[in-house]
Amino acid sequence: MRRTIAGIAFSLTLALVSLPAMAQQSIPMAPATENAPVAADSSGGIARPADPVLGSPLETAGPLPSTDLVAEPTPTSGLLPEDLSPWGMFMAADYVVKSVMIGLAFAAFLTWTIWLAKSVELLGAKTRARSALKTITNSRTLDDAVRALGAKRGAGTLLVSAAQEEFLMSLGSLDTADGSGLKERVASRLSRLTAAAGRRIARGTGLLATIGSTAPFVGLFGTVWGIMNAFIGISEAQTTNLAVVAPGIAEALLATALGLVAAIPAVIIYNVFARSIAGYRQVLADAAAGVERLVSRDLDYRTMPMPDSPQQTGRMPRFAQAGE
Repeated sequence: MRRTIAGIAFSLTLALVSLPAMAQQSIPMAPATENAPVAADSSGGIARPADPVLGSPLETAGPLPSTDLVAEPTPTSGLLPEDLSPWGMFMAADYVVKSVMIGLAFAAFLTWTIWLAKSVELLGAKTRARSALKTITNSRTLDDAVRALGAKRGAGTLLVSAAQEEFLMSLGSLDTADGSGLKERVASRLSRLTAAAGRRIARGTGLLATIGSTAPFVGLFGTVWGIMNAFIGISEAQTTNLAVVAPGIAEALLATALGLVAAIPAVIIYNVFARSIAGYRQVLADAAAGVERLVSRDLDYRTMPMPDSPQQTGRMPRFAQAGE
């Protein structure tokens, strides 16, 4: 009897254990194909496959996970400048970079202003100096040169007037002394006048040299400062997106570009003016040498014996006649 009851209990237990497996075998599984019925989700989310047996959507604990990894967009619209033109980048730059840009723009304006003013001044000075040199070369005496130049302006006229003044001041001592002292005094005075004229014509070119040598470094300072601010902005934005980095670096490089715009013309113009001023000084030196020759010739005329007849007077200088 006990064996019979134990056998019945064992059979019931075996049946209960095998019942779920039999249920799974009796329900056919729908293949994962394109023709499988799909039930739409009432919440508007991702559609769930329908149960082929019951015809109702399979209940799930939540929406189906997505297999695509989508990066969240970085909020960079507030960091990007709207205008990337040179003026827009200048307005978006830091105050230090703006100050550097304004200074470099003013330096460039000074460069072209000096070029215009000194070009006109050099052209007029060289023209007057060449004309005076031609007059001095064609004159036989200092008195002829004074009358030919008259009231003309220029360094050449100033040289002739200075030599005439020194000659007149030394007339009283020429009777007891030779003319070597007068020649030395005239040469000294002419050399000082020539040097003063050279310094006067070169005024303003030193500023060109300063701009040409310092403008690139000033622009580089603005670039370094702007790039530093760009990296600070990158750290605050927590992104290394090129769209965020590029505008700040472009604003910084604009300072270097302005530095080169100011420096390159300044260096070129300075070299052109240096050659022109050297040529002008050479013309003045030739004019001074011509005046010295006229003074020496007048001294020779003064020491010559007086002619016996008025017809032999010739080109006797007025200074010699006044001294007699």
